[in-house]
Amino acid sequence: ESQPTTSDETVVAGGTVVLKCQVEDPDDSSLQWSNPAQQTLYFGEKRALRDNRIQLERSTPNELTISISDVVLSDEGEYTCSIFTMPVRTAKALVTVLGIPQKPQIFGHEQPIDEEKIARLTCRSSGSKPAAQLRWKKGNKELKDEGTEVVEDPNGKTFTVSSRVEFRVTKEDNEAEVTCTVDHESLQNSERSTTQKLQVHYKPTAKIEPHPQYPREGEKLQLQCDGQGNPIPQEFLWEKEGSDAPLQLSSDSVLIFPFLNKSDSGTYVCTATSSMGSVVAKYNLDVSDASPVPSTSSTYHAVIGGVVAVIVFLLLSLVIVLAHYLIRHKGTYLTHEAKGSDDAPDADTAIINAEGGQASGDDKKEYFI
Repeated sequence: ESQPTTSDETVVAGGTVVLKCQVEDPDDSSLQWSNPAQQTLYFGEKRALRDNRIQLERSTPNELTISISDVVLSDEGEYTCSIFTMPVRTAKALVTVLGIPQKPQIFGHEQPIDEEKIARLTCRSSGSKPAAQLRWKKGNKELKDEGTEVVEDPNGKTFTVSSRVEFRVTKEDNEAEVTCTVDHESLQNSERSTTQKLQVHYKPTAKIEPHPQYPREGEKLQLQCDGQGNPIPQEFLWEKEGSDAPLQLSSDSVLIFPFLNKSDSGTYVCTATSSMGSVVAKYNLDVSDASPVPSTSSTYHAVIGGVVAVIVFLLLSLVIVLAHYLIRHKGTYLTHEAKGSDDAPDADTAIINAEGGQASGDDKKEYFI
């Protein structure tokens, strides 16, 4: 069989394509490769076209294989393998060159978007062949596009693809990441994407924090008006309810009381303002009496004083018990002394009688041995 055989090939721009032509019965004829412009590239093992990108890979009576490196889009087309028998037999090989899409670009995020407004973003990628596909994500959530546009590039071979999305933004979308990804067969299952962060302007919030937390008379107090938002509030108005004149209007969010008095008690109002509006925060100041918080040393002294008081109490109790005991014993002595004085003419006789009476009592005791 003298009919040559080839195969179609697909190559990514910049890559290398290999063209193989085989024949079972060459019939003593040589094989030849020619390009889409019908220029001979190789006739057998002989180079015919001076292009260093084209190299001979294998040449035998049954096969002619060549390679083309650094492929460009203009290399695409039908290549012909011929064998010069009678008649001449040929086989075609279609070479398809894939245009690699450029990294996508996102437009429409350049300026901050006010909350509750509609964000309109466009993603664009050029250089794909065939036309690429674009898809969107906000965070981990897929976004459905509003339409895709495909335009042929000036070279007449590749395409520029554009995709649009629209969605309403909230304050939670501030700093959210929006990603546009291009999918194309030339990327060989890899992704090419671009991510941009949204900037969302939203109304401010504010709260008042006292330092220290529990203010007392005579102390220094700072009221911090903590304003949050995008943009951050830059103007702070301090007022006291019941007072006509404002206390302070500046970019400083702190109101300072160098020395608190009872008269400072009341409700204080902070109005924080940004380009997105104003917000009001209130704080009710109740100045407590000046009472020092016990320190570690004073607590220690209090413990020592308590121990001393307990010791003094115990000593006094002991003295009272001893005094009571001594008084009772003295009463017993006087009672015995009175027993001998009932019939005595004088004190000496009374003492003798008392002792004698005691002895007489002892004489009445009986002893058994």
